[in-house]
Amino acid sequence: MVKNIRLIALVFLVIVSFFILLKGLDKTNNYSPNLNSSKIDFNFKAKFLYSDEESTLHELINDKDFSIINIWASWCLPCRDEHSFLLNLKSLDKLNIIGINYKDNEINAKKFIKELGNPYSKIVVDPSGVNSIELGAYGVPETILIHNKSKTILKKYIGPIDDEKLAELKMIIKNEN
Repeated sequence: MVKNIRLIALVFLVIVSFFILLKGLDKTNNYSPNLNSSKIDFNFKAKFLYSDEESTLHELINDKDFSIINIWASWCLPCRDEHSFLLNLKSLDKLNIIGINYKDNEINAKKFIKELGNPYSKIVVDPSGVNSIELGAYGVPETILIHNKSKTILKKYIGPIDDEKLAELKMIIKNEN
């Protein structure tokens, strides 16, 4: 009798565990915050990659209608994949592309740009990663499209830009006033 009770309890425990784990499979693993129409702090200071001067993000984004902030690193393979798409975006007149070099060696970052080309109007470094995290970055690459006049985020992409995201970015820039 005691063996049967133990066996029934064990089977019941296994069945309950199975259903708890099965329920967990239905939950999303996307931990992204609301990515549209957010405000960000533009006052952080960062040093330029090619000089010892510093600037705030606010100073970097003021000269055109839109800015893209692209967080990248030379050690990041997806950053290499998206680089040609950034070069394609460079030709848009209304767009200012700012690169934030994330937790990288400056020599490697300069080599990366020399090898693949420079799509950025300005590049700043974030050796500790703190500034990028304050912008809401989870890792690299990440791309944030900002409307310069309203200082709002129009779109944020986690991961590399591809053909679909490139077309979407161009459409947003073309249609936004």
